[in-house]
Amino acid sequence: MTDVLDSAHATGVSFDLTDEQRMIVQHVRDYCRAEIAPLAAQHDRTGEFPRAQLRGLGELGLLGATIPEQWGGAGLDSVTYALCLEEIAAADASVAVIVSVQNGLPEQMLLRYGTDEQKARFLRPLASGQRIGAFCLTESHAGSDAASLRMRAERDGDDWVLTGQKAWITSGGQADTYLVMARTGGPGARGVTCFVVENGTPGLSFGKPEEKMGLHAAHTTTVGFDGVRVPDAQRVGAEGEGLVVALSSLDAGRVGIAMQALGIARAAYEHAARYALEREQFGRPIAEHQAVSFKIANMAARIEAARLVALKAAWLKDQGRRYSKEASIAKLLASDAAVEVTRDAIQVFGGNGYSREYPVERLYRDAKVTEIYEGTSEVQQMVIARQVFGEFRG
Repeated sequence: MTDVLDSAHATGVSFDLTDEQRMIVQHVRDYCRAEIAPLAAQHDRTGEFPRAQLRGLGELGLLGATIPEQWGGAGLDSVTYALCLEEIAAADASVAVIVSVQNGLPEQMLLRYGTDEQKARFLRPLASGQRIGAFCLTESHAGSDAASLRMRAERDGDDWVLTGQKAWITSGGQADTYLVMARTGGPGARGVTCFVVENGTPGLSFGKPEEKMGLHAAHTTTVGFDGVRVPDAQRVGAEGEGLVVALSSLDAGRVGIAMQALGIARAAYEHAARYALEREQFGRPIAEHQAVSFKIANMAARIEAARLVALKAAWLKDQGRRYSKEASIAKLLASDAAVEVTRDAIQVFGGNGYSREYPVERLYRDAKVTEIYEGTSEVQQMVIARQVFGEFRG
């Protein structure tokens, strides 16, 4: 819970929230508990895309949370947005990942590298919640090694013609605006360019939603490009600088996934603690058995530690300082915490935890992917190690 920020102080660092931050987070928490959480299990079973819930979050300003108001966003600081994202994830992780991808990738790319015309045409509808955005980088053979992507974009007069296929695209088929990386030059990172492609463009197609372990309401599909033609005005950033555009926003995306993981972990922890106080075995609540109470204690510790690193990364972003290492540490710790906490929550529930009648089973399935997407845990370790050795080399 955000209350942990209210009581801790360190020299020169304040963990207090402002009254405005408290009000915003509480408002989001109330909305999520009333409008999102009650439908999470149903959407998990049916795979229904949560469009109504996203519309409500858009009305709250959370589909463009940190985008300046001049471009249709709410203009929130990154710490407040991070805490709001945790609330969304605690209610339904599927909704949270859609919100996280939109805020952390297409919007940040357009904000940083888009022209004013592109911001007015594409960013404003995304930030105001009128449209859903998607990020198209991954291909079936190019996941962690993004520089090996093969999708092509060929110049044809004032247009570009895109041909190829992307894989594992969040909101594929549901999104309105796609930020797409395609190869315009030779092999390697410098041969990639970023384009905006709108849903409905001739030649654009979508596969059926993947049958995933979790996050069933967050549709993930292949996206096909069969001679998709876009004008050069829809190129974002310089030709050949597409991976620079894409990777510059991954840090923000990783903080978002860290907060998603924390929301999942917190929900499991809260369910487990309440259940431990209610469930009796051997004549007393299982919370009084050390084996259970220590699990709950370790859950609290893991969540607390990961949250503080994630909020530090968000704070550094607000200060305009580099936060790549902190973002990767946050994602690594938070995703690990989500998997471990949800697993232990099922253990606390015993046989009931293995049943779909109880929420911890869904939370366990939703947690695993946080160790994989937007950079696997192994990739985060590579990023962290590179930063650490760079610091020691001076």
